Order: sequence, then structure tokens, then C-alpha cells
Amino acid sequence: MLVKTAFVAARDRRRLATIVAVLITYGFDKIIDRLGLRAIARVVAWRTRQVDVTRLTRPQRVRKAIEALGPTFVKLGQILAARPDLLSPQWTEELSKLHSGVKPLPWETMRPLIEAELGGAPADIFAEFDTTPIASASMAQVYKARLETGEDVVVKVLRPGLQKVIEADLRLMGHGSRIVEKEWKELARYRPQEQMRHLAQALAGELDLANEGRNCELLASLFEGRDDVVFPKIHWEYTTEKVMVQEFIHGIFLTDQDKLEAAGLDRVVLAQRGTDVFLQMALVEGTFHADPHPGNILALPGNRIAMIDFGAIGRLTQKRRNQLLMLIGSMLNQDSDGLMAVLLDWSGTSSPDLTRLEASAQAFVHQHSGKSLNLGLVLTDFMSMARENDLAMPTDLAILFKSLVLADGVMRQLDPNFDLFRAAGPTVQSTLQSQFSVKGIRSKIEAIGAGLFGAASELPTLIHLLLVRLKQGKVTVEIEVKGLDRLTRTLERAAARLAIGLVVAAFTVTLAPKLFALGNSVVIGVTILLCLIGVGWFTLLGRNKMH
Repeated sequence: MLVKTAFVAARDRRRLATIVAVLITYGFDKIIDRLGLRAIARVVAWRTRQVDVTRLTRPQRVRKAIEALGPTFVKLGQILAARPDLLSPQWTEELSKLHSGVKPLPWETMRPLIEAELGGAPADIFAEFDTTPIASASMAQVYKARLETGEDVVVKVLRPGLQKVIEADLRLMGHGSRIVEKEWKELARYRPQEQMRHLAQALAGELDLANEGRNCELLASLFEGRDDVVFPKIHWEYTTEKVMVQEFIHGIFLTDQDKLEAAGLDRVVLAQRGTDVFLQMALVEGTFHADPHPGNILALPGNRIAMIDFGAIGRLTQKRRNQLLMLIGSMLNQDSDGLMAVLLDWSGTSSPDLTRLEASAQAFVHQHSGKSLNLGLVLTDFMSMARENDLAMPTDLAILFKSLVLADGVMRQLDPNFDLFRAAGPTVQSTLQSQFSVKGIRSKIEAIGAGLFGAASELPTLIHLLLVRLKQGKVTVEIEVKGLDRLTRTLERAAARLAIGLVVAAFTVTLAPKLFALGNSVVIGVTILLCLIGVGWFTLLGRNKMH
């Protein structure tokens, strides 16, 4: 571990020095010591700006440090802000203040990258190109342009120099998470290495704009044939890892009440349609938009819904979707036993107090037994219940719950009386019916049968291969038995005793009479002595065995 630490520190020493300086600035000296970074701290301390942190709470200090450290740490903070199953409300509320919006870089800084990726100046490729960004975030800037064909498009461009910094951050944070999980037992339940894997996957997706384009087309394919859901067209001839050109959708943000009313759009219909789209993605298809905040959903004429920004998508296995359906069904039916069963299924290696968990589930159901359910509050309380019982939600579900809370907030702005749980009822019911219908059960049986048939069809080949290996004497069997070394030593001692016993017996019965027959007193004396020595040694070994 020390060698690995030294290697990582040497490779990313400049970035590590910056991180240590920020930790010093916001008063995290104990963390510096526990991570073994005091030597670096002594080097950078003299040029580190000091901040009065006495009036700041610990969560506030962490947030400010995260903001100072840049996009990698901001992304981690945003992930943790959506984990009330891991952090208390004091922490999640403070981390939720983290924003990815930053001051835009000047055009002269962005232009070389755009020209290199597109193979020419924007003025030569587009009919129009506005060099003033319409949006700026920590990862990318967005410009508006028009193609020679007359189509309005947005041009999304990664900020230059990000990749090296993020890669260094991920190496350092990944190594740090391994140390924390191994050495800081009190933090093990937060699953530091799992959080780092989630962070690395999220950032990898956002650092590849071509991947974002593929995500967009994947989600669009789920709604092929429906005209009430719109996804932007990706112009692949202008799209690379660092630049993406897509259709500009002329829509109204769902939070702009005045424009929605002026356009004659029905907010209740929009809320129901938006919910239907999201639940279709999550519960039925298993692939969903993982960041449905108000800026990523637009209303179009005819009460249609458009979605944009697909840097982050979530995925759920069929097993996980089934569990989620059961969870929602248990909440709708106020079934505390069902809630407890789902939580236990997600508990992994944890060993919760079952009596306490049962009481928590019953209290949860009682608390949310009203006619109208606030999804954001319900899910937040559910994850808090998991935290209070020392259970951590699986990462894929934490992503979904965050997305559901965001979607619920948007829909409630459209319709204050909106109840996403009730709106989800028909989708949950129809999905459960389809899964447990005769056709659904038959398909599951067919799938199981196909799996068994596949395994059975390979059996003759496996048997033939085993027989060939046996003939060749090339089959190696590895068996691990606890206490095998002790057993081996015991067997060795027993074999030695047996061998000595056989030799002594053979000598006494076969050879000794012949030596006595010689009549030589010396030979007789030696023979008797050898017999006594053999018997004595054998007796001594037997006594050792008794002990």
C-alpha cells in the first residue's frame, strides 16, 4: 500500500499538492494526517490562503472545499447529495447547493478546440454561429448555430484541459477510497470504492459527447412511433468525443408558467405525459434519463414533451425493476411487510436488526398513509429509514430515486396537486399484470427451459473433454480444507510410527531368531539392544500422540 501510495503521489504530485492546499484552507488537518499527507502539507502550507472557518459548519466547509477543487469533486458532491440513505439531512441539504454552472471561458480559448474537432473554422462550416454561449457548465459550453440547410442546432463543446485533471483526480480519489475503506472502519458502510466506481462511470460518460449522442438515440428508440415525445436529432457528421451538434428544440421550459399559459398548453396533461414517459423508461424499458431537472424537459405545441441533455442515463436490470414494482406496490397498498422484504433484499452483506427494521417499516407506512403522497418526501424518508437501519441502497436504485425526486418536483410545479404515486399506479399494475399473466409466466418458463437446454446441450461436450483429460492425466483438482496442514503433520507422524513399528516387528520376528541361532554373545547382545531401542522409540511416539 505504501509503494502504491508513493507511486500515485509522484505521478499526480501537482494535483495532490493543490488538493492538500484546499484541505488546509478549510481546516481539514485531521484528514491530511490520517491520509499520510503531512509532508506535502508542510511544503504547500506557506503559500496556502487561510480562511476563517470558525463560523462555518463542517458540511459548509466540505461544500466550499468541493467547489474549490473543481468538476470531479463537484460531481461526487452532487452524487452524495442524492444519497439520504448514506448522509443525514444536514449534509444532503448543504451538498445540494453545489452547482455545475460556472463562468464561461472566452471564445478565444474555445475556438482552437472547436476548429480542431470540426476540421475548420465554424464560419466555414455553419451558416451562422453565435460565439456567445447560451449555457456554461463545469464540463462543457453550449453555442447556438444554424446549418447551411437552415436547421437550427446547438453545438456542445467540452472545456479544454478537463480530461487530464479529471483522470488525475480519479486516480487520487480511487486510491484514497481504498485506504479509507480498509483503514477507516467507521466509514465502510458508505462504500467508498463503490461511490468512486459510480463517479468514474458518470464522468466517463460526460467526457465523451459522442456517447451522449448515442444515449439520446437509445432513449428515442424506446418511443419510436409516438409523436407525443420528442428527442433531438444528432448530426453525426459534426459530432466527435469533444464536440456534439444536435437539433435545437424550440420549446418552453416547464417551469415558465406564463409562457405555458400564453401558448395554451394544459399543465395537468403535461404532468401526466411527462410521468408516463419517465415511468415507461424506468419501469418498463429499464433505461432512463438520469437528470430530468427543469432545464432538461421542454413543452411543445400539442402538449408534447421533449427531453434534452443525455450525458447521464441510468439502467435497471429486470430483477431490479421487479423489486421496484414491488416497492411501489407496497407503498401504494401500505404494506409494511412488503417494504421490509424489499429492504432486506437490498441489504447485501449487512445484518440489520430485524425487530428495529420492522418497527421502522410500520412507522413509515403509518406516516405516509394519506390519500395523496408526495413522492419526493416519500423517497427521501424511505432512504433515511434505510440509513437509520444501517442499510445502504444499491447505486443503480439511488440514481433512479434521485431522478424520480427531480421528475416529481418538475411535475408538481406544473400541477401542485400532482401525485406521481397515483399516476404510477396504472403503469405498475399493467406491468405486473403483463409479467404475471399466463403469457408472461410462459415466457419466463420458456426462458428457464432455454437456459437448461443450453446447459444440457453442452453437457456431452464437457463429459467428452473430461474423459480426454483423464486419459491424458491432465486433470488437476484443487481442494482447500481448513486445518489441512495440521492434518498432514498428524498423518506424517502416524505413518512414521507405523513404519518404525513394522521395521521393529519384522526385525524381531524374522531376523532376531537367526541372529540368536549364531550363538555369538556379542551379536545376541546387539540384537537385544536394537529390539529394546525400537520398542522404546515406538512407545515414546505413542505417548507423544496421547499429548
